Amino acid sequence: MFTPKPIGYVRSPYTSTKAIPKGLGVKHDEEGVLDILPEFEPGLIDIDGFSHLFVIWAFDRSEGFDLFGPSPADNRPHGVFATRSPRRPNPIALTVVELLRRDGPKLHVRGVDMLDGTPILDIKPYMSSIPADKLRRGWLAEAEARKQQP
Repeated sequence: MFTPKPIGYVRSPYTSTKAIPKGLGVKHDEEGVLDILPEFEPGLIDIDGFSHLFVIWAFDRSEGFDLFGPSPADNRPHGVFATRSPRRPNPIALTVVELLRRDGPKLHVRGVDMLDGTPILDIKPYMSSIPADKLRRGWLAEAEARKQQP
């Protein structure tokens, strides 16, 4: 095991989990800042060339977990590993954001879905070689189809 050390903190308009959009078809368009600690700033060299980033962060205000339960995206329960629930055995999260610009140790991004002050554990450039026709959306596609039915 290891003890994660934050490399920075999220600056976000969200101060309450209730304010973060959830559910089917939700869009995360809010802008925020990934405020990287000074000792990690050299690790940002060349990040400017990427349009999107994976941000690995901690659900630092989540307690406990449920292996099976409801989702705001569906009226049916699902396994926690098939959802984006913050109540997980290890409170680790992954978000893809659009990099708008870098200002020293601050990365201005769009697409935040984290609370203000959330610890950032790592950042990686977004790269995917999976063609869109090969991606499957599992139960989300089924829930979206049910929602569209009269």
